Amino acid sequence: MREVWRMWHYSTMVVLTVLTAGIFAAILIPFKGIPLIPGLTELRPANVIPVVFGLLFGPAGAWGAALGNLIGDFFGTLSVASFFGFWGNFLAAYLPYKMWGHRPLGEIKGHLPRFCLAVLLGAMGCALMIGFGVEALKLLPFSVIAAAVFVNNAIIALILGPFLLALLEPRVSRWDLDWTELLDPEDRKPGPAPRLGLILAWLGAGGGFLLGLGLGLGLISAAGWPALAVILAPLVALMLIGCFLL
Repeated sequence: MREVWRMWHYSTMVVLTVLTAGIFAAILIPFKGIPLIPGLTELRPANVIPVVFGLLFGPAGAWGAALGNLIGDFFGTLSVASFFGFWGNFLAAYLPYKMWGHRPLGEIKGHLPRFCLAVLLGAMGCALMIGFGVEALKLLPFSVIAAAVFVNNAIIALILGPFLLALLEPRVSRWDLDWTELLDPEDRKPGPAPRLGLILAWLGAGGGFLLGLGLGLGLISAAGWPALAVILAPLVALMLIGCFLL
């Protein structure tokens, strides 16, 4: 995870962060008038940006997605839940690019199953983080917001992602803006246990998302269980530990 912090020493990565945030916010804001859950989330075709820009720009895409979402929240959905929205959208970009690794983006057709899994992991991580926060703050049931976030993220990225990558990747490569080329090898080394980190990220994000949905929708009996936020907290922590190990 070291590249997440060390990227701020590179002026080009900072510019890419600002670019990502600006594009994400610019696409988010016009759709604020089409709410899915008033005051919390809306129709978001812009949700393809975190995945695509995360794969292209790595940590700059992740920070840009987080900041862009926060900027968008100032136009009608800003609340205490925006803190969790910030980190949820960070994960929506961070987890996919970590799972993708250093595979050539120009060969995405040959790695389509992995791309789909990367999108799903990012969508579940984002949904778990935001759903956990909203549930803990008693703003809305986990099952409602988490399902909306997951569907919004996954479907849009799966449909639009490959086409947008096919359009942008040749240009990013030609202009030498791929994050793996911009950062020094020392600054983009993987974490101490990337394979274990990926396993923990899947267990935390996937397990927390599915367990939260199961309990929230009554598919799993909740008799005698503690509050849902208390149940989900260890799985959120497991996901975050995985992120630090990647």
